[in-house]
Amino acid sequence: MTQKDLLYVIPADKHDPQSLKEILAAHPEIQFVSVVGIDFAGNDTDEKIPVSLFISEMHSFLEASAVQTDGSSVVLPGIASLNNARVDFKVDKDVNWFVDYNYEHIDLETGKMVGTLRIPSFLIHNDVFVDSRSILKNSLDFVKQELMSLFAKQPTIAGLEHVNLAEVEDIVFTCATELEFWVKTPADAAPVEELSASQVLQEQYWQRTRGNVRTAMEQAVIALERYGLEPEMGHKEVGGVKAKMDGTGHLSHVMEQLEIDWKYSQGVQTADNELLARTIIKEVFRQNGLEVTFQAKPIEGVAGNGEHTHVCIMAKMKTGKLVNLFAPTDMRQNFLSAIGYGSIMGILKNYEVVNPIVSATNDSLNRLKPGFEAPVCIVTSLGHEPAIPSRNRTILAGLVRDIDSPMATRFEVRSPNPFTNTYMALAAFYMTMLDGILATADKSLVELENELSKKAGEVGFYLETEREYRSEEDVFDDYTAEERDRLFSKPPATVWENLTAFEKYPEKVASLTRGNIIRPEFVNSFKLGAQKRWQAELLNRIIPDYFDAIVAMKPLHKVETVTDSDLTAWREVQTLRRYIAKDSLAAPSLFTKIRKAFEAQDYALASELQLELAAKMKEVKCTYQQYKRNIID
Repeated sequence: MTQKDLLYVIPADKHDPQSLKEILAAHPEIQFVSVVGIDFAGNDTDEKIPVSLFISEMHSFLEASAVQTDGSSVVLPGIASLNNARVDFKVDKDVNWFVDYNYEHIDLETGKMVGTLRIPSFLIHNDVFVDSRSILKNSLDFVKQELMSLFAKQPTIAGLEHVNLAEVEDIVFTCATELEFWVKTPADAAPVEELSASQVLQEQYWQRTRGNVRTAMEQAVIALERYGLEPEMGHKEVGGVKAKMDGTGHLSHVMEQLEIDWKYSQGVQTADNELLARTIIKEVFRQNGLEVTFQAKPIEGVAGNGEHTHVCIMAKMKTGKLVNLFAPTDMRQNFLSAIGYGSIMGILKNYEVVNPIVSATNDSLNRLKPGFEAPVCIVTSLGHEPAIPSRNRTILAGLVRDIDSPMATRFEVRSPNPFTNTYMALAAFYMTMLDGILATADKSLVELENELSKKAGEVGFYLETEREYRSEEDVFDDYTAEERDRLFSKPPATVWENLTAFEKYPEKVASLTRGNIIRPEFVNSFKLGAQKRWQAELLNRIIPDYFDAIVAMKPLHKVETVTDSDLTAWREVQTLRRYIAKDSLAAPSLFTKIRKAFEAQDYALASELQLELAAKMKEVKCTYQQYKRNIID
């Protein structure tokens, strides 16, 4: 038996009862079924339903809400309450279903790995769909409806003179993600200084992989191919250090950053594919004795993991031909069509309320800091001139284009990370894109480029007067921090600061909730969940980790060899340690202040104290490191 004998995908056209019964009968290794719903936090449900039960009750599974759970099983705060907690699953028959195999469980009768058919589903509470997948699906349906209505009213749009909009039959939303991740051998860690030096020297980027890392990457790419994701490449990223060889000739002390990409897909299928890819990659690397982390910033002071997300809108004509609605009639004379300009302006103008959805955790905001090629400013880049495409890696969302391939025209949003809820993020991107399209579709290309390129203080017809939205410069090197904050808006530094945008910008929230698809109660539920996770992580993970780091700082100097420099440095360390972690009758520690702020539900104060804590911990770690470097005895 080889892995080629296994079934990996059941496509959408095989989801009728007869086809499913024939497929499952031919593959007895598939012994379980799991309905997969995605809550507002991006968690995917998983359970083991015997395939025999699925077959016997197939009609109920496919046509009704056959599986139930309760509100404690999914993150739906403010919606599924303790006294009204029933949540039902509704199977999605319009996307691919994947088979998840247990590499360590071999069925004795077939000799094959035991498989679980994972069926993407929607969640229903009180007859209302309340999950991330349904939000994305319904958002895209709404955007499609609005665009078709726009084309009927306005058959001519700037930059699309070559397209007969009256002949548009359908709208297709093409999207793709790029997955970065860190991989290491369990219990091993490289010094941050070594990792940082390797990053600055660019010793790892696009280098050749070796040993079990190479094996795992190759196996992961092959596995993605078997599932029909059409992988395009796997390579080393900027972070990492060279592995060492142990006494048996195997590589140990692995600490590397990698990236694997696969072909774009459409709408909800894109997000389903991304979820599958993460599962496959983690399992394959585990089989090779390697740990994978998709955290946005797993190592402080070193490059984090991004998941750049590409978005585009295509029109399917009645002839069957696909047309890129972002690409202008003349690729050498213009950057974009009016639809393209409207799309990027919609994202940028409303990004303050998209940002909490994209970056909803402490970890995600730790990545979005200057110096690591992660975006911190709400700004775009189109290129220096239409005839010569360029890529600016310092901006939030950049134009990707190829003069000879109009179909490749798209926007790359660089802020998402591997744990961003891709379903919710894509819904937010396309809903805000619609806001921009509807506001700009009647303008000329000259007006639109001028609007996007306006300087701060210039009055625009759509974008805000005091802001700038386009830069072809290096945002980090060519602007000061003060200039960036003034021109492109000051980025939120904590989860709480990010979440306050929902109250601060009601007119921008309206771009998300247009059509009542992303309902206000959904936005509130997402906020409540993110706020709860922020508090829990800060109190129960970050502070305990900081406490352990503080306790581990011990005096290292000896009386007979100590210098005044050693004593001064250690006194500074002690003062910081006590301020951060040790209470006195005169004053509580910083840790205690944060706990009391949460007890009083003073979240703004907790947010301020979190920033102070991060700064003090950075200071004490740096001071202790300097102290250690002077100990030579």
